[in-house]
Amino acid sequence: PEPFPEGALATLQFLAERASLAYENLVLYQNLHLNHHATLEALIRSLEARDPYTKSHSQRVTRMAVRLAELMGSSSQRCNAILYAGHLHDIGKIGIRDSILTKPGKLTPEEYRVIQRHPVIGEQIVARLDLEPEGLALIRHHHERWDGTGYPDRLGGREIPAAARILSVADAYDAVTSDRPYHRALESEDALAEIRANAGTQFDPRVVEALGDLLAAGPAAGGPDA
Repeated sequence: PEPFPEGALATLQFLAERASLAYENLVLYQNLHLNHHATLEALIRSLEARDPYTKSHSQRVTRMAVRLAELMGSSSQRCNAILYAGHLHDIGKIGIRDSILTKPGKLTPEEYRVIQRHPVIGEQIVARLDLEPEGLALIRHHHERWDGTGYPDRLGGREIPAAARILSVADAYDAVTSDRPYHRALESEDALAEIRANAGTQFDPRVVEALGDLLAAGPAAGGPDA
């Protein structure tokens, strides 16, 4: 066989070393990514143990929010962001003490201010994960209001990320149709009427309209009880 041209062997060795380093970095990144998710999964399990309502609530809210996003013609990227981040939207409650988180009665103004911290805490918890920016924004902004009086940043209208506006409606619908220590569940029609009454103040009117369409379509379209 012909000998390598001068310098070719050194070049091949250099490329092999770079490829090996790139592979090692990829493995390290994947391991870190898996460790992040394992840690987050442990936090979710811990929160569910403290407040069992959170698990089923997050699952139902995510399922409905994805269907709303699809009905509104959202991109697959947005739907995926909602699918992933929706399960984590209340993860910040891990930083709220039990006496407030599971209080059976009405919260005091001070306790409510503590609860209002959970979107920011949640964003901080998941900030280092490989999460779509819109998913991260969903976690921070799902309690903003259309009229700009929500929290934590008092965003209003289209300043609120679209994924957060969608999840906000699904979150509210599930909350009012679920039995809780401080209120009895509403029937679907009554819940929709209440949410419609708050379209343009608390909620994006377009998302509320999509909710009405989803509920009218019934389980066959992926609505409640699907």
